[in-house]
Amino acid sequence: MKELPNPTFALSPVAPRHFSWRLLQPRMDVALPAAAAKPEPGKIAVSWARHQDEVRQAQRLRYRVFALEMGAILGGSVPGHDIDLFDDYCEHLLVRDADSFEVIGTYRVLTPAQSKRAGGTYSDTEFDLTRLRDLRPRMVELGRSCVHQDHRHGGVILALWGALAEFMGRNRLDTMIGCASIPMCYHGTATGQAAASIWRQVGQGHLASAEHHVTPRLALPVDQLDGSLDIDPPALIKGYLRLGAKVLGPPAWDPDFNSADLPMMMRIADLPARYQKHFSNAPSALRASVRPAGGR
Repeated sequence: MKELPNPTFALSPVAPRHFSWRLLQPRMDVALPAAAAKPEPGKIAVSWARHQDEVRQAQRLRYRVFALEMGAILGGSVPGHDIDLFDDYCEHLLVRDADSFEVIGTYRVLTPAQSKRAGGTYSDTEFDLTRLRDLRPRMVELGRSCVHQDHRHGGVILALWGALAEFMGRNRLDTMIGCASIPMCYHGTATGQAAASIWRQVGQGHLASAEHHVTPRLALPVDQLDGSLDIDPPALIKGYLRLGAKVLGPPAWDPDFNSADLPMMMRIADLPARYQKHFSNAPSALRASVRPAGGR
């Protein structure tokens, strides 16, 4: 069992009480919660990957969702896994079915220090992020988010967001960026019309200020597509927007995933007060920094 390198930041102790850490081989440099009682059926548990085999479980889930469900063309050295060059630099957040111990949801998090070691972020490969340079010292990138098709309910994504909030507060980070994907074939439409229509909607009410606009390296030709369709954005994008996220510019086209990727940014200070309860597990350092939008 290969141990991962030391994390750039302390990992948040996010496992609930019913999660048994005895099922993992503990790292010597990480203080883990005490072992607990046997998990209750139907519960979910959240943890950070400590070993390479745990990362592999997340990569298998990603392959199942992105390749088998969405038809993405994925490379990688291990069949049946979604692996890219950023994985070794990221912290991997896992949500498990506490009864079966199966990984049913995941995010990967690229910290500022690790993005320097990696030579940038995944978003840098799709967008010119020059205007975000002043934010990078306290900015993390979220990526490769997915949830198993049998567990796509609010509990899993809220568990992921709660753990991310705790991580951000614990390490005094205040900005999250990432690419939010819209399949090119979405709600029965093809050729990117859905993506163009969603961009038109979100660009009208959720566009970031000009100082943070970014430019796609391979732009989806939204001006040549019918953007007048009345189509709801994917659930994850709607969730980000409810939390105060901003869109940083028009979408890029990702040919490997056959998707349009919207560049998005969420800042802790912009989190609406009515959604602070979703992050109630965050430490006081985070809660003290959260103010209603416009109240900074």
